[in-house]
Amino acid sequence: MQKILDTIYWGNSLEKYFIVVGGMFLTWILLRIIKKIAVKKLQKWAANTTNQFDDVLVSAFDRFAVPIVYLILNYYLIQLLTISTKADKVLSVAVSLVTMIFVVNMINYALYYGVKTYMDIKGEPSERMKQLTGILTVLKVVFWFLGILFLASNLGYDITTIIAGLGVGGIAIALAAQNILGDLFSYFVIFFDKPFEVGDFVVVGAEQGAIEKIGVKTVRIRSISGEQLIMPNSEIVKATIKNFKRLEKRRKIFSIGVTYDTNPLLLAEIPQLIKDIINNTTDTELIRCHLLSFADSSINFEIVYFVLSDDFIKYMDIHQEICLAIASCFKEKQIEFAFPSQTIYLKNN
Repeated sequence: MQKILDTIYWGNSLEKYFIVVGGMFLTWILLRIIKKIAVKKLQKWAANTTNQFDDVLVSAFDRFAVPIVYLILNYYLIQLLTISTKADKVLSVAVSLVTMIFVVNMINYALYYGVKTYMDIKGEPSERMKQLTGILTVLKVVFWFLGILFLASNLGYDITTIIAGLGVGGIAIALAAQNILGDLFSYFVIFFDKPFEVGDFVVVGAEQGAIEKIGVKTVRIRSISGEQLIMPNSEIVKATIKNFKRLEKRRKIFSIGVTYDTNPLLLAEIPQLIKDIINNTTDTELIRCHLLSFADSSINFEIVYFVLSDDFIKYMDIHQEICLAIASCFKEKQIEFAFPSQTIYLKNN
């Protein structure tokens, strides 16, 4: 039996192969037991805490850290074998590459679900998480880049030369892509400052509409006439923005004119009539109603009130209701609305 175990294959005895394979199997069993006991206990502990971030860390450890440990232990078991320098180099590169991939994926996983958990705790709408995808993508690229640099360093490459080369290349790229980088940084400003969100009705310069999508380079607005407006982030950040979604109530100021034939007693009564109409209309807040001026062809009254809603359609419906009620009241009181007119007096000589 010992003779069989001492048989040499590719520079190693059969006994060594059995030891390595058996070690891999025992390592797998041991890690399975640890995962069943330790990880389960960690998951149970994390579930009982008020902090949800530990759940994300435990999940990341379970998904990525355990396979990394198994891979590294297997690598050291293989080192017990006598293998060629070339094979050892290939194995070392493969293990470093796979480890780097697992580590970067673990960081990106923890980052994504950590941010998602934070957004859920803050009660942010799902659209905010969609907006954050652009930033997370940039961070993922950065982590992958750092992972590749770390891998190159471990493989014996001089990364200072690479970094220096990237520095010069980065300056050239930055100069060539100023507009793209400007839009990217403006995207960060929009996300963190939150001047508007998806669904908000905004006026930007001469354009107006509802925000449909906030992208890494552009903001897409659905105009009232139906077409989609695409505006670069850098331009929209510089512009003056009116955000009507942030309105808690809408102010309305308008005037009406009555004829000069109106009885002075009725003129004194008009402000109260209009006040009563507005006060009896739901979701309104009266500010004032006064006789404003004596114009060329009318006696003008000015009315100011608030509609207690940010909905533009509701605002217009309420104003229409008030105008119709005023017209009905004036007809009942025989008060005539004025319109531009002139009276010409002819003197008889």
